Order: sequence, then structure tokens, then C-alpha cells
Amino acid sequence: MYVPVAHSATPEVGFPNETGISVVTLDQIPRWIDAEQSVGHDDNGDSSFSNPYFPDPLTSQSEADSGGIGSVSRFPVDNEVNLKIYLWRGNPWNLEVDAVVNSTNEVMDEAHSSAGLHAAAGPGLAEECATLGGCRTGMAKATCAYNLPARKVIHTVGPKYAVKYHTAAENALSHCYRSCLEVLIENGLQSIAFSCIYTEAKNYPREPAAHVAIRTVRRFLEKQKDNIIAVVFCTTSTLDTEIYKRLLPLYFPRDKHEEEVALLKLPADVGDENGETVIDERKIRIKPLPKKQVRRPPEPPADVPVSDVGTIRRTSSYLDSFLDPAFMSLIKDPDERRLEQWEKTVKAQNSWNFTKFLGLGELGGPPLSAAEEYSLHSRYLSKANSLNLSEIAEMKIIYRGGVDSEGRPVMVVVGAHFLLRCLDLDRFVLYVVKEFEPIIQKPYTIVYFHSAASLQMQPNLGWMRRLQQILGRKHQRNLHAVYVLHPSLGLKVAVFALQLLVDNMGWKKVVYVDRLLQLFRYVPREQLTIPDFVFQHDLEVNGGKGLMVDPRTKYVYHRP
Repeated sequence: MYVPVAHSATPEVGFPNETGISVVTLDQIPRWIDAEQSVGHDDNGDSSFSNPYFPDPLTSQSEADSGGIGSVSRFPVDNEVNLKIYLWRGNPWNLEVDAVVNSTNEVMDEAHSSAGLHAAAGPGLAEECATLGGCRTGMAKATCAYNLPARKVIHTVGPKYAVKYHTAAENALSHCYRSCLEVLIENGLQSIAFSCIYTEAKNYPREPAAHVAIRTVRRFLEKQKDNIIAVVFCTTSTLDTEIYKRLLPLYFPRDKHEEEVALLKLPADVGDENGETVIDERKIRIKPLPKKQVRRPPEPPADVPVSDVGTIRRTSSYLDSFLDPAFMSLIKDPDERRLEQWEKTVKAQNSWNFTKFLGLGELGGPPLSAAEEYSLHSRYLSKANSLNLSEIAEMKIIYRGGVDSEGRPVMVVVGAHFLLRCLDLDRFVLYVVKEFEPIIQKPYTIVYFHSAASLQMQPNLGWMRRLQQILGRKHQRNLHAVYVLHPSLGLKVAVFALQLLVDNMGWKKVVYVDRLLQLFRYVPREQLTIPDFVFQHDLEVNGGKGLMVDPRTKYVYHRP
């Protein structure tokens, strides 16, 4: 893909490869340890932040005035680490290294990527990025490099900068650099080229960003120097080059003199062992726990199920002796809240229930909160994705249709295929959650064929209510309508009971349809796969009792 070039005395110049890219190898770039050491010996008292209108937010004024926090260097001379650092003025896409870093946005599109990357790499890079599902701020993902001399491109998303949230942006930027280095090692690679990750593009000041980049790389190399052979800091402007030349001696001193100068010029806060800023006010403070007289645990209520008695005893109030009463007074006692929940459940179970009396199932019990529904749905979806539910799919109870007349996706439900006597309801619920998950993220429609379904045993309303809870509130909110074809009187009674007794807006979106031709006004015929018996049932119910439908051609003819 590219042609290696021989050693050149001019680091900025390489030889073009087959695609026209000027390839530069690592041996054409001087190591940082071999570069000119004029900055470290500059005794003019230059501050590491030369812009008087933007003071270094990391530097403490008291520390700057006192000339350092002590005689022990926070970044001592380490020639083994220094041998791995390169500073190069030029386009990173020209470097022959294992990986180059691309600053992009959350969707990893071409318009917001580093300048010149996609043009040099070719269209294959954008196509692969589109398959990765985006990338979060501070994280990194790797792709192939295509026409570049590098082997991989590591994409990362830098943070937006605001002075008010300086610390958050600083730590997110630090995580960008550390994530890129972690991805490098995970892919078995050893050399990487960094461009300036989102400085002016997201209003991040250049010099603070350079501090974060250099110190994060230094801290990472201290732990992983055996796994990395080269880190190249690439700059494309004179301003960035001068900043890195001034700051590199502070974090990668090459001799004792530069180490001593760094004591005076380093910011007061250079982060923790990973280079991230630590705010003292946010540290957890632990103090001796107050002593309190131990109280006797309460006896479990008589109406609580036997399975819950052990839970009450395990969470007894003897823990109150270790808790600060002033803190606990701010919130209700957890045992009291749990007891109230149990009392509501027991009361609902023991109360008279109209639907239970009619044999339609249990609709009592306290409603679930949004967090409880989310947790319930997540558990079912996770389990459904781990199982093979092909036997449920073969029954054709639920399957995807096309789109309705307004372009919303359609889910088809065939009531007559719901054979309760030979169906595992637990596995069926898992299949429903798995099938509905892709379409409930946006508005959608359900078409329910109740044709001849009244001849089959149907699940009770309590089971239907539970299924609604598992699908969650997003299912209810995005559901446009449920078109019920050939509804029976029993079905209408059941739906009316759900509308009346269950606080669920999904049941209020039911639309009854008596004829197929009426259904086709809402969902075009070509968008539905309709079983043959549905056609036959429509003919018989709507005046065509002596007619039949050819199962292959759907041609209507008289019954012999």
C-alpha cells in the first residue's frame, strides 16, 4: 500500500507512495531526547503560559510566587521514557506508524474529523466508521487505515470547553489520550501519532490542552513503557509547535537542569497517577461513626408472605446504630418505605377485584415506577438476546410487516396462532420483548388479526397487564394505534375492562376494524402478510359464507 523510504536528513520531507502521500518514517524524525535543548536552559523567567489575557487555570499563584512546592521533582528524568517521545511538525497522516489519532465527534462523520484524514485514507474509512455506532466523549475506537501509511486509525471524541466546567473538560480530554493509548495496546500495536485533539474546534485553549496531553502521556508511559516504543506529538502550526517545545521539558526533562527548571514552571496541579485533576472538596470524608443504643428489630407483619420474612430480618434496624441521626432525619427510613410497599401489595392482593371475580385475571397491585419498568425491561431483553427462540418464531404469532399509510413500521399479531395449550408463556414474553425492541424506539403500529381467535384459549388480563409493564413506557408512548380486525364481543369487553381499570394509554389506542377493505385504508395490502384463513373469515363474516379463497392465488370462488 505504501513504499518505505530511506533515511532522510530533513524530517519534514518524505517520498510519495502509490497514492501520492508523502511517507515519513520514525527514523526520519529526531527523538525528543536528541532535540535542541534551548528551552530548558532559558533563564528569562518565562512562564509556561505566555498569554497574559488567559491565565493558566492550573497554576496556583501562591506556588508560583514561592518558586515551587518542594525540591522533589514530580516528573524526574527518565531517559527510557524520553527515548519514546517524538515532536514532529507536519501532517500525521503522512507518518509510517502503527496508529494515528483522529479527533472526531460522537457520530464519527467525515465533516467533523481531523482535516485531511478522509481524503488521504479513502472512502473505505467513512464506510467503516458508519458501522461502529458512534463514540462517546473521552472514549476511543479503532478502524483500518486504508490508504494511509499507518496500520490503524484510532478515533476519539474530545470535550467541549467552558471555563465554568474546566475540570470536567480537562479530565475528559485526559481520558481521550489515555483511551487512545489503551486501544493501541489492546490491538497489539506499539507506535502512535497524536495530533492536537480538539483544541480550537471545541473552544479548548491550546496551552492548557497541551499540558493535559503531555502529562497524560507521561503518566501512561511510566506504567506501560515496555508495551510502547514511540509516541509522536504532531503539530501543524507554529504556535502549537512552540507550545510543545516549551512544555515538553517540564514533563520529560532530559537532564537535571531541566528537572530543576520544571520545579519552578510546572503548574501547581499536575493531576493524579493518571494525569487527571483531583478536587479535594469532592473526596469522600470518613469520620468515626456515632454510637447509638441498639434497638430490637421489628417483627414482620402477619400478612406478609413467608418468602419476605427473612428479608425483613436481614434488613433490621440495628444498622441505625451506625448511622448519623441528623442525616437519617432527611429521608424516610428504608425499612419503613419497604414496609409501606409490602402493605400496599398485600392490600391489593386481599381486596375484592372485579376482573378477578369474573375470571379475567389479577389487575391489582401497585403500579411500577419508571425506574422499575426500565430495570424490568432491561432484564427481559438481556435474557431474550441470550436465548434461541426459533420455535416461537416458527409459530408465526408475531412477525414484522411493512409500513402503514403514514410510513410507520407495522407489527402483525395473529390471535388464532396463539395456542395457549402448547405455548411456553415465559419464552413467548421473551420473544415479544426481543421482536418489539427495534421498532418501539419510534412511532409504530400494531395490526391484530382476531379472525377465528375466539375458538382458542386466550391469556387473562393480568398476564396482558404484566406484558405491558415489561415492554415499558416507551412502548406505550410510541404506539400510534392497534388495529383489531374482526373483533369479538368478548374481546371488546376485555379491552374495555383494561381501559377502565388499568392506567395505561396503550389500551386507549385500540381501533376496531370489521372488514379487510377497511383495514387497508390504514395499512396498504402490499405491506401485510395475511394468513389465508383471515381472507376466508372475512368472506364468511361479511356475507360471503358460500365463498372460498384459493390459498395460492387468493382467487375467490364458490364453495363446492
